[in-house]
Amino acid sequence: MMPQVLVVEDEAPMRRLLRAALSSKGYRFAEASTGGEGLSMAAAQKPDLCLLDLGLPDLDGIEVTRRLREWTQTPIIVLSARGQEQDKIDALDAGADDYLTKPFGTGELFARMRVALRRAARGGQEVTGPVLAVGEIRVDLDKRSVFVGEREVHLTPIEYNLLAVLMKNAGKVLTHRQLLKEVWGAAHVNNTQYLRVYMVQLRHKLEQDAARPRYLMTESGVGYRMRADEPI
Repeated sequence: MMPQVLVVEDEAPMRRLLRAALSSKGYRFAEASTGGEGLSMAAAQKPDLCLLDLGLPDLDGIEVTRRLREWTQTPIIVLSARGQEQDKIDALDAGADDYLTKPFGTGELFARMRVALRRAARGGQEVTGPVLAVGEIRVDLDKRSVFVGEREVHLTPIEYNLLAVLMKNAGKVLTHRQLLKEVWGAAHVNNTQYLRVYMVQLRHKLEQDAARPRYLMTESGVGYRMRADEPI
């Protein structure tokens, strides 16, 4: 059975567009036009994924995200006309898995949905296998070793921890704040220069062309994403 997608969107034309696109791919579909209705439907139907607008008439989508995250880890992809970096950061920090700015292509939407659903199927960040792999990059969590193809790459402890967090969340945008807290600790969440320096170092060690990375992707002004196995 195809996954069920809950769309929380107040604009009828956008709901019609999403309904047609999702139906064409066989997804089961439910829709709500307000944040309150979306929260009720999410509790009643337990969807596999939620597509959420931010500019809802009753509740801001960021507040809807926070309320959903109080009881469910259902993937949330924000679809919004708000293109400001802070809106993206606020949505991701509230618990959204991804963010697409309107207008967007349905091909990109479906790709990001597949990534989010795969992550949910393996338990989000709870990666139990000892080896993580994205393309040619492999990380052995037990041995703390890293390979690009057959070549072993030697990383510093911080480089390794940063890469491991990105690999565990492959396909998901992680904000600067989330990465700094996870790797350096809560006292360093504002030290974005640390992150920039170490991402440059990782790219030089892991990417074929550090200036045009295939794996370690920048979300401008927001954070970073490890490319999933399926290009986005």
